[in-house]
This record gives sequence, C-alpha cells and structure tokens, in this order.
Amino acid sequence: MGIALLCNAGVYNTLAHAELLPATTAANVTVYELDNGMRILVLPDHRAPVVVSQVWYRVGSSYEHNGVTGISHMLEHMMFKGTKKLKPGEFSEIIAFNGGEENAFTGTDYTAYFQTIAADRLELCLRLEAERMRNLKLDETELKKELQVVKEERRMRTEDNPQALTFEQFQATAFVNSPYHHPIIGWMDDITNYKVNDAREWYDRWYAPNNAILVVVGDVQPAAVYALAKKYFGKLKPSLLVPPKTQIEIPQLGERRIKVHAPAEVPYVVLGYPVPVLKTAKEAWQVYALDVLAGVLDGGDSARLSRELIRGQQIAAQVSVSYDMYDRLNSSFVLSAVPNDNKKVADIETALRQQLNKLKTHKISAEELARVKAQVLASEVYQRDSMFYQGMRLGLLEAVGLGWQRADEYVAGIKAVTAEQVQSVAKEYFVDQHVTVAELVPQSSITAPNVSGE
Repeated sequence: MGIALLCNAGVYNTLAHAELLPATTAANVTVYELDNGMRILVLPDHRAPVVVSQVWYRVGSSYEHNGVTGISHMLEHMMFKGTKKLKPGEFSEIIAFNGGEENAFTGTDYTAYFQTIAADRLELCLRLEAERMRNLKLDETELKKELQVVKEERRMRTEDNPQALTFEQFQATAFVNSPYHHPIIGWMDDITNYKVNDAREWYDRWYAPNNAILVVVGDVQPAAVYALAKKYFGKLKPSLLVPPKTQIEIPQLGERRIKVHAPAEVPYVVLGYPVPVLKTAKEAWQVYALDVLAGVLDGGDSARLSRELIRGQQIAAQVSVSYDMYDRLNSSFVLSAVPNDNKKVADIETALRQQLNKLKTHKISAEELARVKAQVLASEVYQRDSMFYQGMRLGLLEAVGLGWQRADEYVAGIKAVTAEQVQSVAKEYFVDQHVTVAELVPQSSITAPNVSGE
C-alpha cells in the first residue's frame, strides 16, 4: 500500500509537469532554405552556452537494394576517413581539440551526423560538415580497413548476440518485400563484397545539400545560423534526386513462425503484428492509441506485463514492447520476452497473447488510462530537456517526410486517446493470422546458428 501511494504521488507530479511543457517547443523553430535546396531548422535554447548541430540525410537502409544492404551504414563510417582538405580522422581530432563531442548514426530511413560543442564554435562544425558533404575522399585502402571494423561490429552486435540475431531473423520474416526486411548494418555477405564504387555511388547520389537538413539547437540566434549555413553550404551543388519506388509490404495471409538455433544460455521469443505509423495511417488517432497501448503493456514496473507476467505469475524474467510511430513505412508492434527458469517459450507466448486478448475484450479503466498517459507525457517532457533530443525529433520528422511541425502534435494526440480507441486498435491489429513469431532455441556454443521455419 505504501508503494502504491508513492507511485500515485509520482504519477500526479509527472502529470502536473506534463501540463507545463517547456518553452522550447517546435513552435519556436525558425526555418530557412538555401537556393540549392538545403533546409535549415534553428531552435534557440539559451539555458546553457552550448549548441547541438546535426546534419540529416534522407537516406538509410530502407533505400538500399539487394547486394548493397548496409551501404548507408558503411558510408557513415567512411565519412570520417578524410576529404580533400582533411586527413583520415582529422575531423574528429579538430572537434575534440575544441572541446566538442561528435558522432553519427544510421537508421532505416536516415543517416545523421552531429556535434555538441560550445556555442561560439558552431561555425567550425558547419565548415567541417560542408567540406565532407561534397569533398569526401573514398579509396580502396581505407575502405578495406573499415570493412573489417564494420564486419566486427556486425559480429559483436548481431551474430554473437543471440537475442539480436533472433530479432534480425524476425524482421526478415515479418517483412517480405518491404525494405525493412534488411538489417540496418546489412547482411554479412554484402558487407564482405562492397566495392569502393558502391560507396562512391551512394555518396554522390544522396550526399547533396538538397537531400540534407541542418538542425541547430542551442544558444544561438537564427539569423546568425542562417548566415553561417549560407556561407559554407550555399555554394555546394545539388544533385538530381530520384527516390526509390515505395515498396508496400504484401498482405500477411497467415501466421509466420521461425526457430533460430544459436548458441545461447536462455530461450527468447519475439511476437510482432503489422501496424500503421503516423506517415501511413488513415487516421492519426490510431497511431497515438497504439503508443498508449504500448505504455499499458510496458510502461514501467506498474505496467501490465511487468506486474502480471514478471511479478504476478512469475512466468517471465524479462518482457518488452516496442512501437515506433515515426517510421517512414508501415511497421510492427513488437513484444519480446525471456521465460523464467522453469517455464517454456510456449508458456510465455500464451501469456503474451492472453494479455493482448484482454485488451480486445475489456476496456482499460479511466484510472489506468490516466496513469499511462501521464507516464507517456512525462517521458516526452523529460526528453525535451535534452537539446540533442529536440534536434533529433525535428530532424527525424523532416527526414521521413512528416515535417517538423508535427513535433508539437504528440502531446495533444496522446491526451486525446480514449479507452475505446485503445480497445479498437487492439481488435483491429492484434489478429492471430497476422502474427510473426521468432523463437530462439539455445544451442551449445559449438553448434553453428541456423534458422528453420514451421
């Protein structure tokens, strides 16, 4: 009872916090566009003399085709290997010398490069990013060296990680013709056989100002950022952009199920259902209802899966739910779990399905809905405290084609969700014939991994 009171106190505090959203919302964004098509988004945040600079390119693994899967990620590595004016590694050395931090990341729908640095060093970041946007040096020697790094990264993150390996196989089974079929890092055989021309063609095709978005958040004035961006990026020539044809995932006509046999200590199971995202949904409320539903199942210790499957029935050692409303194409609502020591994968799969069926047959209570909304909104509020997150949200929305203006719709969308809408999306999307199940079957470490369908 004491614990419940503490939890409730936390809920109401966070709800109050959620009502007082920070002043730095997307509404304060100033937008520019250079003559060469490069978009610039500036969000002043004067709480600290710091700036976050991000350059987003509208290209990621979902743009790739067979034979060059993972090339977006490979090119991300090569972007640190020197330009006409910079030696390999010099970009990072200059940023570090000036007290900054920098890195990059590749997703299914974008690739982004960023620096966090003192506000008076922004010009340095823009000069360096402009230099590597059009003047990257790509040679066979550097590519061969970096290939080994990327292959080792794949081994470490996926092939030697049985849960990650199972999830990769799940994705490849759940998506048949959607480009989300391929892993972001690419298939090992494709990585092994990259040629320098593959990277060069990808770079020339996509790394152009008219395919890029500069996002700057921090202690800056928009007009000053625009002047710097024009100085360094304005002279770069645009490319002729021909986006790949949209591939819509074929309808799923029955359950898909695979077993992944790999060296592991414990079994693991992944269940996924095809769902729309904000960009593809006919009605936006469904997307927000799915996000709230994810919070009902997996929104902390008080959420249903933790309360009922881990602490209650003690059937699961670990459970999680994931749903990303900001994907460019239709996505999956995914549940994953590790069964407890004395339980089987079939037990935990049955328990997960029972939880989904409960959502279909019983509306969630007003109290539970309010608690979950408060948690979801509190998470949004806390993330807005981060300059990096604010830039991340703006850049991502622009990169997937939703537009930065959608950033401030999230809170209103979540607040408007009703119990009836949560039940409605559960009924519509958690259909037995549409489920994909991937099971990790632990093997001894000397047994090679393999995949079997049923």
